[in-house]
Amino acid sequence: MSMPFYVSPEQAMKDKADYARKGIARGRSVVVLQYDEGILFVADNPSRALHKISEIYDRIAYAAVGKYNEFETLRLAGVRYADINGYQYDRQDVTARGLANAYAQTLGNIFTETAKPYEVELVVAEVGEDAESDQIYRLTFDGSVRDEHGYVAMGGQVEAVEQALKERYQEGMSLSAALHAGVQSLEAQEADRHLEAKALEVAVLDRRREHRLFRRLSAARIQELLADSS
Repeated sequence: MSMPFYVSPEQAMKDKADYARKGIARGRSVVVLQYDEGILFVADNPSRALHKISEIYDRIAYAAVGKYNEFETLRLAGVRYADINGYQYDRQDVTARGLANAYAQTLGNIFTETAKPYEVELVVAEVGEDAESDQIYRLTFDGSVRDEHGYVAMGGQVEAVEQALKERYQEGMSLSAALHAGVQSLEAQEADRHLEAKALEVAVLDRRREHRLFRRLSAARIQELLADSS
């Protein structure tokens, strides 16, 4: 008779965490930065159809790295959460904090109760009336949540991207300066790497707009902003 195979809970959690981290590191990076008029999202993503950055609600957006089918499932769940709560209560009751808490519970349950964790990291961001009231939350595969300020990087060679962002980020940057800093940080993962506008997915939460504050930037607009900042 074969002996039962035993793995300690600590080892099982470590193995699942290592598995998730490796999967996330294989993906392309995303950076999120505050600028003077809102929040900027920049993804290394040449696809025009498979988005890493999406609108969730009026003032809330979402960015993700990792396995597309998994973070797309979470995006759709977030949209449903926002729509249901906005309809049942009030649109002002839908917040990035509430959405981040819902995602944290979902990711935490998947990590602890299933054999395979989600290979994803998320940012949920809400633009406020001013930079001080902006909210940026980073969620990891195990349901951990961090309240971020200024900037955040996820996926790929994240240490290199974070270091480059730290060196380039300044409070109150213009949109063009913030975009230039974000693109340079993504390029820092490889020597002599150059990302063209068509290889980028860029969107903003623009506090100057009314109602729906999310908008995507076209390749032509990205190129124009990069030229302004050079």
